Amino acid sequence: MLIRYSIRFLLRPKPSADGRVGLRMRVHIYGVGSVDIETGAAVLPSDWDKDARRAHTDRAVNRAIDEYTAVAKEVFGRFEFVEKRVPTQDEFRALFLELSGRGGRALSDERPRLADLYEEYIRTVCVQNSWTQATLRKVQTVGRHLMASRPPRYINDLTEESLQRFISRLLRAGMRNTTVAKDYAFVRWFLSWASKRGYYTGNLHQTFKPRLKGTDGNAREIIYLTIPEMDRLRACQIPDNQKHLEQTRDVFLFCCYTSLRYSDVAALKVEDVKEGYITVVTQKTSDGLKIELNRHAQAIIDKYHGKRFRGDRALPVISNQKMNDYLKELGRMAGIDAPTRVVYFRGEQRFDEYHPKWELLTTHCARRTFVVTALQLGIPVEVIIRWTGHSSYEAMKPYVAIVDDLKKKEMDKFNAL
Repeated sequence: MLIRYSIRFLLRPKPSADGRVGLRMRVHIYGVGSVDIETGAAVLPSDWDKDARRAHTDRAVNRAIDEYTAVAKEVFGRFEFVEKRVPTQDEFRALFLELSGRGGRALSDERPRLADLYEEYIRTVCVQNSWTQATLRKVQTVGRHLMASRPPRYINDLTEESLQRFISRLLRAGMRNTTVAKDYAFVRWFLSWASKRGYYTGNLHQTFKPRLKGTDGNAREIIYLTIPEMDRLRACQIPDNQKHLEQTRDVFLFCCYTSLRYSDVAALKVEDVKEGYITVVTQKTSDGLKIELNRHAQAIIDKYHGKRFRGDRALPVISNQKMNDYLKELGRMAGIDAPTRVVYFRGEQRFDEYHPKWELLTTHCARRTFVVTALQLGIPVEVIIRWTGHSSYEAMKPYVAIVDDLKKKEMDKFNAL
């Protein structure tokens, strides 16, 4: 006998927090009724072809559609040629779930293959979260290390031992513990993504927390400029034939006086500069900030008013790498050479190194300088957070500890009286 039926794949009405919409299979058996089965897959609405009932680019979704369709056809084949009758809705559902073996979840180990899913993660989340090229390259590099650490073929076969091999590989490559911890964070985000989409049924992203010394922040040195060092940098005489150093200094000091990250000052447009303040939508967290301009920051804005820079930027910002190189040169010229300790770990081994501070200068030191200076001036943490966009008081604790230590040292000067 011939069973008349149709198979369609439909989107759920409401998207999840990540913007994706769940996909369900609707099987209509003529003369009987319809059966809805959740696939566990999800797709961006913009990637869904309503006419073809398939994703334009999401291969994992299309694999799920093909697999569910194949199992549904097998169910009807058994009833046509073995039972020689039309199944009821409950009979169809029961046999479908039996043949799929997973109660409507992933139908085979082919879909949750680790390497394929990581590739899918990069492609979809990169677009969804508007990753920068630097972030994309970093995630790709982490993926290469993960695949080179001999993980199991399928994501649901991952174990703590699998992830520990990944950690060990990074340590053997000579990475510092802090770098290893950051790279493992990318793997955890990947597993969390796979779990939300129904590909991964484990919970290692929640339970596996490798012990890496020096990653709790207690041993981390926060490199910043003191107020006298900022004055020294501002007063430093720069030769006329090194205009690039003057511009680098101006951009760096502007960040010292406004708390901007490099990515945000690089994105600052002329139209973002208002009368007495700037407006910023941060590149890292997409926070909208209004930052008032003090006289030092305003003087730098005024200096470049009316001048044109690439991309309609408000200031002459160059690449982050070049700026970091120039900052070290500037720091050396300005005599910012206080011995500064750097503590780090590789595995269980601790390393203590001392460098002249100019060797450690980077663009991010400006943001740290702003926070420490603001705290020293007695500005409340709640106000500083409104300028910096820090998520909570917890994120400010390392800076508060620095200022508390500075206060103690200043108070100790009374002991010499």
